[in-house]
Amino acid sequence: MATAEQIKSLIRSYIIDDSEHFVTIALQVAAHEARLGHGALAHDIRKLVDKAKQERGSFRTIKFPQDLSGLVISEKPSVSLSSLVLLESLRKRIDRIIFEYRQQNKLKTHGLSNRRKILLIGPPGTGKTMSAQVLAHELGLILHTVQVDKLVTKFMGETSAKLRQIFEFIEKEKGVFLFDEFDAIGGERSLENDVGEMRRVLNAFLQFIENDSSDSLIIAATNSPRNLDRALFRRFDDVLYYDNPSDDARKRLIRNVLGSFLPTRLPWTQIVKESAGLSHAEIDYSCRDAIKFAILSEKKRVNEPLLIQMLAERKATHWRE
Repeated sequence: MATAEQIKSLIRSYIIDDSEHFVTIALQVAAHEARLGHGALAHDIRKLVDKAKQERGSFRTIKFPQDLSGLVISEKPSVSLSSLVLLESLRKRIDRIIFEYRQQNKLKTHGLSNRRKILLIGPPGTGKTMSAQVLAHELGLILHTVQVDKLVTKFMGETSAKLRQIFEFIEKEKGVFLFDEFDAIGGERSLENDVGEMRRVLNAFLQFIENDSSDSLIIAATNSPRNLDRALFRRFDDVLYYDNPSDDARKRLIRNVLGSFLPTRLPWTQIVKESAGLSHAEIDYSCRDAIKFAILSEKKRVNEPLLIQMLAERKATHWRE
């Protein structure tokens, strides 16, 4: 086994996020185990270290210019495809995006390109951001979220120049780039209250996305499709529409989130009824609130009254006319 000092060194390097020192100590542990005749364990440790190095190399954090700091958030999502609860028709279209991306070289030999520019439309909390996270995870890419609303408000007058910088990085750095709150720049150009600057920004975005030939996935997400300029739609390879989960989807989502806290029996008819009108995110929050309450009450399961209470509380947060 590792020595006490090696264990403490591993913990210290983890706490201060010193990955190089962590790897060094891990290899020292492997060598120590090999000397003790624990060859299989030493091999497994080295294998884990090699895998971590490869993943760290694959997930290099993009270095955006300092003046874009805080506007582009990078992460390595761990949300798998199995976690995504959507209509089967929508799930198949996401499967197709993944399949085409993995087979892009084959398509290129025939003069074709994979689906790379995707527009996601739907109410808040219906799975748009989660879909981007799933795509990044399944394809082994970093997810870079461009906060469009902040980009516009912070850089009014030079937004087009900042967009050019972002698209230059998209060309250099393969990843999944999510333009969140996209309607902040995608508004209809004929709107009377529109300003000349925003028309120029939208025209610039249309030009950038049409000319983009990178290997990145570009995803735009919006809650307000009616405000989008019609010229946008033909710039995207696919347009996916999201909505609040169906009865069956709500049942599957509750099962997924509760996991081991799911009771052996639940009155699903009543639960499905109580959860009607809630988004994916709201159901997720309700289930997690129920789990936290069960843990703090030293219960191993979430019971029916508790789950119904949490669903009702979440529904009570809806805006009332």
